[in-house]
Amino acid sequence: MFFEEPTPTHVLAHISDTHLLGGSRKLFSRVDVKKNLTDLLERLRATGMTFDALVFTGDLADVAEPEAYRWIRGQVEPIAQELGARVVWVMGNHDEREPYARELFDEESDGSPHDRVYDLNGLRIISLDSTVPGYHHGNLEDSQLEWLTAELAIPAKHGTVLALHHPPIRSHNPLVRMIELFRQDRLEKVLRGSDVRTILGGHLHYSTFGTFVGIPVAVASATCYTVDMGTSKDSLMTAVDGGQSIQLVHVYDDTVVHTVVPVDEFPQIAAYPTALRVLADTMDEAQIIEMVSNKTSEFNQAESKSSAGEH
Repeated sequence: MFFEEPTPTHVLAHISDTHLLGGSRKLFSRVDVKKNLTDLLERLRATGMTFDALVFTGDLADVAEPEAYRWIRGQVEPIAQELGARVVWVMGNHDEREPYARELFDEESDGSPHDRVYDLNGLRIISLDSTVPGYHHGNLEDSQLEWLTAELAIPAKHGTVLALHHPPIRSHNPLVRMIELFRQDRLEKVLRGSDVRTILGGHLHYSTFGTFVGIPVAVASATCYTVDMGTSKDSLMTAVDGGQSIQLVHVYDDTVVHTVVPVDEFPQIAAYPTALRVLADTMDEAQIIEMVSNKTSEFNQAESKSSAGEH
C-alpha cells in the first residue's frame, strides 16, 4: 500500500507543569488548572490512540499540597488505565519530596532524590529528579550520576527516554538561565555514547527544542499557564493564560518524533474524514498522487474553493 509507513514502537504523551492547587482555588486567582488538565485528558481519550505512557515532567502541584497530588492521581490513573498507558511522574521544583512520594507512590520519603526506571516493552524511561530542596534551579547529585551511569551501562532494546524537570537546553532569556539545570557538563559525561534517544523536560512553560551531546531535547510547554517569549522589550518575561500545550512522542526504530498538541480545542475550519484514508487504501500510488497532490484534481479544486470562501 502507498500509505504503508513504519509504525511507531511506542507512543507517549508528554505533559508538564500542571501546577495544581488544593480545593477549587485557581492559579493566580484566574487560571482553572484543574479544568485544563481534565480537558486535556478528555482530548487524549477522544483520539482513540493507544499510549504506552503518560509522562508528567514535574511541577505537578504549585505549592506541594497533598490534596493536589491526590487529585491528580485520582484523575490520571483511571484514564491511563483506559488508554493502556503507564504513568510516569517526575519531580519538579514546585513539588516537595515527602508529599510527592506519599501521595503518588504510597511511600515515605527519606529526603533523597526520587529517581525511577520504567520498562515499557523494551523502551526504558528514566525519571530523574533534578530538584534542589528549597531552590528553584536544578542540579544532580553525585550519587544520582553514578546511579544513572550504572543504569545506562546495559542498553535497552528500544533505547532510553530520559525525563527530568530541568531540561539541559539553552535559553536566550537571562531570567530563565538563573534557574536552569546547573553543572550540565557532568550530565554530559554520563549521556555521551549512551542509548538515550531523547530527553523530555518541562520547567520553562514554553515549547522548545534543541540537542544535548547530540541527543534531541524536547521541552513540553505547560497545562497551567505559558511564557510568551515574544513579549515586548519592556518586559523581561511575561506569563499568559493561553497557548497551553503538551507533546506527543512517537518512537520509531530509526527516529523519535515530537508533536505539539494544544490543550484547548479551537473552532474547526476544515476536516478530512477517516473515510478518506479508507478510500486511499483502495488506490495505487499514481491514483493517490493525482487525487491528493495534483492541484487541478477535483479534490483539490473543491478545497481551494472552500478556503477562498467560494461555494
